[in-house]
Amino acid sequence: MGGPRQIADLMPDIGRAAFRKFGFVQSSVVTRWAEIVGPHYADISVPESIRFPVGQKAGGTLQLTVMSGHAPMMQHVMPDIIERVNRFFGYKAVAKVAMKQGQVRPNEPERRPPPRNLKPLPVELGDSLRDIGDPELRAVLESLAQGIANTSGLPKIS
Repeated sequence: MGGPRQIADLMPDIGRAAFRKFGFVQSSVVTRWAEIVGPHYADISVPESIRFPVGQKAGGTLQLTVMSGHAPMMQHVMPDIIERVNRFFGYKAVAKVAMKQGQVRPNEPERRPPPRNLKPLPVELGDSLRDIGDPELRAVLESLAQGIANTSGLPKIS
């Protein structure tokens, strides 16, 4: 929970103007591409832009860059990709897809540090927590007790 987070999660408005300049109404199409089309297609394709007809926000053309050699396979799954993108938008935003071959950098899997070994809850605290009727309060107090049990020494103030 308290670990490092992506900038896109913290400040989604920063790139909004730049994404609109390149044809994206929502920057989340780029940042959530793997969720929209799935990890397999996200590893071999990247959205470039969405171009809408003049004065409209529907029936646009999604421009994709596809890794070399994968265009024939992507051509077969285009109706599915259009459906997934439109489901993401909530309306028929994309009517067709234009592809070009290019270099696509595969997504790196998210690396999380392994969980630290937690010391068991002290027995004297565990017995007293069982008597608490509210499950949410009991869970919070157990988490607090777990945190206290895992600390060693006084906190360091820098």
